[in-house]
Amino acid sequence: MDTAVRPRQSDRAQYGLALALALVGLYTAFDARGLTVGFGDPVGPRVFPYVIGAGMILLAVLLVIAAARGDVPEAEAGEDVDLTTPPDWITVVKLVAIMVLNLLLVNVLGWAITGAFLFAGAAWALGSRTVLRDLLVGIVLSVGSWYFFYSGLGVPLSPGILDGIL
Repeated sequence: MDTAVRPRQSDRAQYGLALALALVGLYTAFDARGLTVGFGDPVGPRVFPYVIGAGMILLAVLLVIAAARGDVPEAEAGEDVDLTTPPDWITVVKLVAIMVLNLLLVNVLGWAITGAFLFAGAAWALGSRTVLRDLLVGIVLSVGSWYFFYSGLGVPLSPGILDGIL
C-alpha cells in the first residue's frame, strides 16, 4: 500500500470556468431586472432568469470549492479518439471561414442560399467529396428550415435575393 502523501492537484482551468459561469449567472440575474412584470401575473417573467442565474452562481461556487479541494475532472478515455494526435487546425480554419462567410452573406443572399452553402461547405471541410449531394441536401435543409421558422414559428429569417420568391 502506498502511504506517500500526494500533493494536491490544482486545475486553474476550473477556476476560469467558475469565473465565466459566475459572470454569466450574474449578468443573467442583472439583465432580468429589465423584464416588465404584468399586472395580473404574480410570478412574472423575471423568476426564471433569476433562478437560472442563481443556479449558475451556485454551480460556480461549488466548482471553486471542488477545485480548491484538489478535485480534478477525469481525463477523457477517448475510446474512438486518439488523444495523442494533434488537432487538425486546417479543418478548424475551413469551418470558421465557412461560418464567417455565412455571417457576412446571409443578409444579402438570404438564409436559403447561405444555409445550403454552409451545410455543403461544412461537409466538405469535414471530408465529404460528394459536393453535388451535399449541396442538394443543404438546399433542402435550408429552405425547409426557412419555412419552418417563417411559417411554423413566426420568426422571419432573411430571404435575401429570394425575397418574393420564398
